[in-house]
Amino acid sequence: MKTLGHWIGNKPYESTSGTVGPVWNPATGAQPTQVSLASADEVDTAVAAAKAAYRAWSRSSLAKRTAFLFRYRALLDAHRDEIAALITAEHGKVHADALGEVARGMEIVELACGIPEKLKGELSTEVSTRVDVSSIRQPVGVVAGISPFNFPAMVPMWMFPLAVACGNTFVLKPSEKDPSAAYRLAELAAEAGLPEGVLNVVNGDKVAVDRLLSHPDVAAVSFVGSTPIARHVQAEATAAGKRVQALGGAKNHMLVLPDADLDHAADNAVSAAYGSAGERCMAVSVVVAVGAAGDALVARIAERARALRIGPGTDPASEMGPLITREHRDKVASYVTGAAAQGAEVVVDGTGLTVEGHPECADGFFLGVSLLDKVTPGMAAYDDEIFGPVLSVVRAETYDEAIALINASKWGNGTAIFTRDGGAARRFQLEVEAGMVGVNVPIPVPVGYHSFGGWKQSLFGDLHIYGNDGVQFYTRGKVITTRWPAPEDGGGVNLGFPSNH
Repeated sequence: MKTLGHWIGNKPYESTSGTVGPVWNPATGAQPTQVSLASADEVDTAVAAAKAAYRAWSRSSLAKRTAFLFRYRALLDAHRDEIAALITAEHGKVHADALGEVARGMEIVELACGIPEKLKGELSTEVSTRVDVSSIRQPVGVVAGISPFNFPAMVPMWMFPLAVACGNTFVLKPSEKDPSAAYRLAELAAEAGLPEGVLNVVNGDKVAVDRLLSHPDVAAVSFVGSTPIARHVQAEATAAGKRVQALGGAKNHMLVLPDADLDHAADNAVSAAYGSAGERCMAVSVVVAVGAAGDALVARIAERARALRIGPGTDPASEMGPLITREHRDKVASYVTGAAAQGAEVVVDGTGLTVEGHPECADGFFLGVSLLDKVTPGMAAYDDEIFGPVLSVVRAETYDEAIALINASKWGNGTAIFTRDGGAARRFQLEVEAGMVGVNVPIPVPVGYHSFGGWKQSLFGDLHIYGNDGVQFYTRGKVITTRWPAPEDGGGVNLGFPSNH
């Protein structure tokens, strides 16, 4: 069995912790790999490598940093199929979806290639006699990134390329469930010429996370994951004096008005609810059908859901793969089996799926797609973040009832409206309480030069990830006031408050 260790100082680092975790192939249920789980001492080693590299890297020229990033982008492009295959093998998503993940991560590498433009300072001359004021942005130091299992390549690329472009050094702690893609990203960064210690990868569990949150040499922490862990990360890291950017969970609503193109809405609801087996923080998990839209929309969604082809991600015919673990599969299934008892109508039941034509998948972590209708707040399927291929439909009589329902959610990651009415769409985007809004777009994941992040319990911290917010998070501002007196200027002590004249 293969054992995956850490990546520290631009080379493999063999763990001595004696603790390992399983890495499953979700499609077959086999365990081809185990991953070393770092001790606190091994985290310290990675942080020490990043700290040692920081002085030289933070003072390196923008030209040197961007030259690395352009080379890195080229290597990622050349190896995108390989990285996608690693994602499919350990996460289970179909190859096309994995390729899309790599492409969206590369958008942030491309953003980072333009870092000289993002780090341009400001200058005001003659704010007072022969006095100039400038503002600059400088790196914060050693940054830690803690990334989730559902996007093992994309989310790390949301973090470290921009962080190192800004002059920081980085310690990445990827999910221990599917660590190989992140490890490969670090190998390619070294191949592209990133100096020793600038990017390090430590695999691990809560021991590694807690040490990163408390380590005195870690200046900032980026996190993407569930709301309870995001809250923990913010509390622990800020108590230790660190800057924190922690993205939590979601329960994303898609509002469909009666005037919408219902075929278009159904296509998008199915794509957004069941893509990547629903293991996306931007998945649509609730459709709010208004008025007469309800019955017709549910029928269209059900027809499309039943036609989906579910199988291993290596099969080009598969549209959806397995879930990440057997335990998570069973937990998701429990929401479907318990829905009817709580008053919901199970329109499509995905439990008990057998993958046809793939005997090797008999022990895989597969679950079919499920559609629940007449769901209401208070039911577990509505109240909890299921994180699986279960779509709930809530009925509302009016737009006002629908917007009140959405805004009552404790989460505020993303939302969408489907309508032909421009006035209703404009009203929705101003009234809805969420960080990202789609209009006739189901998953409003922003492009790389805008920032990603939600409101309420979907975000802990003030700044979103990547885009301009990402640059601000990985840098801190400094204002410099300069005076070069002329020989004729008078001197002398003046205890009065300085004034500009």
